[in-house]
Amino acid sequence: MSKMVNMLSILWLLKTRKQLTAKELAEELEISIRTVYRYIDALCASGVPIISDAGHNGGYSLLNEFTKAPLFFNPDEQKALVHAAKFAIDAGYPFSETLDEAISKLKMYTNEEQLNHINNHLRGFEVIHPTVAPSLKSILQDLEMAVADSYSVNIVYHKEREIEPQSRYIDPYGIVYWKSKWYTVAYCHLRKEVRSFRIDRIQSLSKTDQKFDRPFGFSARSYFLKDLLPDSNQRDKLVSVRIEGNAHVLDDLCQHWLFNHALIERKNNQALFKVDKESIHRFVPYFLLPYGKSLTILEPTLLQEKLATISFELFKHYQNTSLH
Repeated sequence: MSKMVNMLSILWLLKTRKQLTAKELAEELEISIRTVYRYIDALCASGVPIISDAGHNGGYSLLNEFTKAPLFFNPDEQKALVHAAKFAIDAGYPFSETLDEAISKLKMYTNEEQLNHINNHLRGFEVIHPTVAPSLKSILQDLEMAVADSYSVNIVYHKEREIEPQSRYIDPYGIVYWKSKWYTVAYCHLRKEVRSFRIDRIQSLSKTDQKFDRPFGFSARSYFLKDLLPDSNQRDKLVSVRIEGNAHVLDDLCQHWLFNHALIERKNNQALFKVDKESIHRFVPYFLLPYGKSLTILEPTLLQEKLATISFELFKHYQNTSLH
């Protein structure tokens, strides 16, 4: 094993077994006693408080306060780390191989009881996400590096409903994971404004030598959500959407990301939301359509008409399909 691994192993052994002699450490790690002395000296020089007790019952031990340092995780912290890693890896985290190696190291330096605890809690913990293409992971890695180092990038982007992809020169301010999709929030030099780009629509990416300055205090998450959700500070400009239905159906609707944010009033069989007019045209009808007759739109008329139009167009589409 490497010097660093052996030094970490000495730390872990002293943490778990309280006190060990140089001979016991050498036998455990299969190295010479002289090498143990050298590693102990190096650890002490780096600030690790190792106590050396001479005599028949002597040996090396760690200062009690140091054994409580964050370097060592208790069972619940270990469980939380492996659960979080599983979430990240299954969601397409771009550095999943490195994360997997980190979790392997965590398991390597646990005792048998702790390892069983981790495996027991991991065995029944599953995450379901869409499969992430290898090309997307590569682009995510390059984007994360560009965000961290503030480098501008050139991308070839295939926007929805456009036939040909376009070249864009962007300053990536951040990366956002939203509803099983990855996005980057970036300043677009073509449009001269901050925009969001779906990363699975980026066909290629190349880093430039140009660096950019991120606006102070900028939050990619806040910008992204601001584009999706109605502005709560402009309630007077929003449209009232009143919906009637069974309590459990309304409960499900109120947990939706858009309706939860827009909820104004909730009764047993009714809910009142405030939504911007554009969302009523673009999003709201399509979110409500799967509920069918279990919900009734009481207002506005605009939304009733929009749902009726979409339903009729679907009816005509499948009627024509069946005729062929």
